[in-house]
Amino acid sequence: MAAEATFDPEVRLTGGWASRVPDERDIAVLAELRAAVTRRATGLGAVDVAPVLSEVTEAGSWTRRQRVALDPSGRVRAWASAHDRAAGRALVQLTVDPALDDGDADAVAAALLTWVEEVSHGILAVRHLDVTQLDAGAYADDPRQSRWLAAAGYVLARRWLQMRRPVTARDLEPGALPAPRPGVSVRRVERRANGLPVARDVQLAHRVLEESFADHFNSYRESFPEFVHRLMENPGHTWDHWWLAFVEVDGAQLPGGALVSTVLPPDADGVAGSYVDYLGVHRRARGRGVAKTLLGTVIADTAARGRHRLGLEVDADSPTHADGLYRALGWDTAYVTQSWHRDLRR
Repeated sequence: MAAEATFDPEVRLTGGWASRVPDERDIAVLAELRAAVTRRATGLGAVDVAPVLSEVTEAGSWTRRQRVALDPSGRVRAWASAHDRAAGRALVQLTVDPALDDGDADAVAAALLTWVEEVSHGILAVRHLDVTQLDAGAYADDPRQSRWLAAAGYVLARRWLQMRRPVTARDLEPGALPAPRPGVSVRRVERRANGLPVARDVQLAHRVLEESFADHFNSYRESFPEFVHRLMENPGHTWDHWWLAFVEVDGAQLPGGALVSTVLPPDADGVAGSYVDYLGVHRRARGRGVAKTLLGTVIADTAARGRHRLGLEVDADSPTHADGLYRALGWDTAYVTQSWHRDLRR
């Protein structure tokens, strides 16, 4: 019974502020709040309703506990969620209206982060775990968010480069992109006539990515159902944006890498983009140009679809200096984000 009591706590706000579970009426407001925070920190940030819709009312809501905070006039000014991403990992999302003065913003952020801690204890109990990592994010140029997280016991763990590459028809010209080395091949995940993928290929992509990232920063085991559900809840997800790479080893074709990308919504010019969500190269295939081949494949695919940009995220402190590869292929850093971690114990 104690676990149930902490699974759905109230947000303790004062001064006429209130909280509730977000619903359909909040979608547009929350999308604008999220975009406003991004614009303040990066100068970018178009309003994108689709991911908010998924997180609040569609498949993304199934693994999230969330609340919005309303000021004394009843206006939604902040939003927080605890995303039960995988066993031992909860993603923390905190969005506070950048127009709020520091006094109100500090109080609301502290109350929401306290609520996140309490609801995450409930997740721990339901999962029968003794510890989970709370993983929160901030823009590098958003000192308020960093201050709130530090005050709540989070520690800055990593920096991430958010990189972008322009894509043009010239990328489709012969020789414009890296060609596969001998013994390396790439193909899309096989799909059935109804557009859904063949199970073995999705399972293979999951296994290759899990094994590829085993020696990376903060690696953890994400089960196949968790992996598939989380990717499918992304509004930009589509099965024809998954690729598998194979390498020849002693005459046999073995899986050597995988890339999963999604569709970015149209920008101010009305043109969509692509985004690399996952790029993993298995240890047995490293040094054979597999990453270059997969990147060349997704660049060509983006150009062939008439899109003009391709984004990705890379560890700023990667021991393999992966950002050097991306820069060599035309990417530049648009802005920097941070991961803040806190271990929560029963």
